[in-house]
Amino acid sequence: MFDPKEIRKDFPILEKKIHGRPLIYFDNTATTQKPRQVIEAIVDFYTKHYANVHRGLHTLSQEASQLYEEAHEVLAKFINAYSWEEIVFCNNTTDAINIIAYGWGLKHLREGDEIVITVMDHHSNMLPWRNVAKLTGAKIKYVDITDEGYLDYEDLEKKITEKTKVVAFPVMSNVLGTINDVKRIVKLAHSVGAIVVADGAQSVPHMPTDVRAMNVDFLAFSGHKMLGPTGTGVLWGRKDILEDMMPFKVGGDTIKDVTLDNVIWHDLPWRFEAGTPNIAGGVGLAEAAKYLMRLGMENVRAHEKELVAYTLKRFDELGDDVLLTGPRNPEHRGGVISFNVKDLHHHVVGQALDLFGIAVRTGMHCAHPLHYRLGLKGTVRASYYIYNTKEEIDIFIDALKEIIKMRPSLKKMKEGMTDLICTGT
Repeated sequence: MFDPKEIRKDFPILEKKIHGRPLIYFDNTATTQKPRQVIEAIVDFYTKHYANVHRGLHTLSQEASQLYEEAHEVLAKFINAYSWEEIVFCNNTTDAINIIAYGWGLKHLREGDEIVITVMDHHSNMLPWRNVAKLTGAKIKYVDITDEGYLDYEDLEKKITEKTKVVAFPVMSNVLGTINDVKRIVKLAHSVGAIVVADGAQSVPHMPTDVRAMNVDFLAFSGHKMLGPTGTGVLWGRKDILEDMMPFKVGGDTIKDVTLDNVIWHDLPWRFEAGTPNIAGGVGLAEAAKYLMRLGMENVRAHEKELVAYTLKRFDELGDDVLLTGPRNPEHRGGVISFNVKDLHHHVVGQALDLFGIAVRTGMHCAHPLHYRLGLKGTVRASYYIYNTKEEIDIFIDALKEIIKMRPSLKKMKEGMTDLICTGT
């Protein structure tokens, strides 16, 4: 049975107090906390099995290699990949999309080709394509959103043409929480022969993911957003496309043989994992995936949907003092609530919430074009995960009520002191 109160016992950091209050961690879209099982798996690897992989015949190297390869198999199962060979370990979603953009894009894109992305994209799925477009002469086209925060599918149909070679989009927006219609996007893209790149950074940790059913060509996601260690991520790609791609980063472990005149690339996925990899990170990520599979990703999604529905209902009590962004239907959004308190700078609200022990994110969340489209300079973002509860949301709403009461004095805070540059998710 999925019980967030029991789940919380696996997370040591949730016992921490902030300003004398129990920590309420609502910054899960940026990164998630780690359960004991993941922490212990990493410690066990370093204390009992550590060695470099694929480079030695001695016992420790063989043990490390086996654990690292098994981690690929676990992640393949997690997203229902056709083969573990399609699972490329990388640093994060950003790294994965760069590997795709440069490895596939530089080989296949030509002047006049079109790359379709969206206004709601995170910078990680926007800037690599913009860079590659400059290098190849391809053209970037942006799909707009509706005023309700949905992807504008009519605009998408207009933007996709016979010249479209790539359609890249977020499965779920890290600001609006909008869950996009993957099958509809894929059908349109494939009808003109374009490849489809899905940014799964916000979706894979929070809902069931089946790459076979999605029918996308690439999927990228981060380990640290799904209970795993930082510096871990996955690039999944269809095997035939991966085999045709040019390795973006090359060097140790990417080759079978090198002469002064030629190179024979390694088998998948190793040709894309240059140098000594984050072995312990891979082991920890596999343990995180096992943890989530034990819970059941359908239960994770149901829990977050319930929290969002409850939050939206409670937000009605705040009236016009709080301005929400994104769809109002919990069926269409993930566990993300982005908002502003009327007449208060978003950073001021975030700092005030911290005094209540509540960790949220403030700023533009590495989605500057989206905020400009919304006419906002930033938002406050609360985001949920498996260990969050309705009781925490009650404390959150009560804290917002107190902040609204304190608004006259909070407005006097010098906003310039709180201006932060968006460098993260």
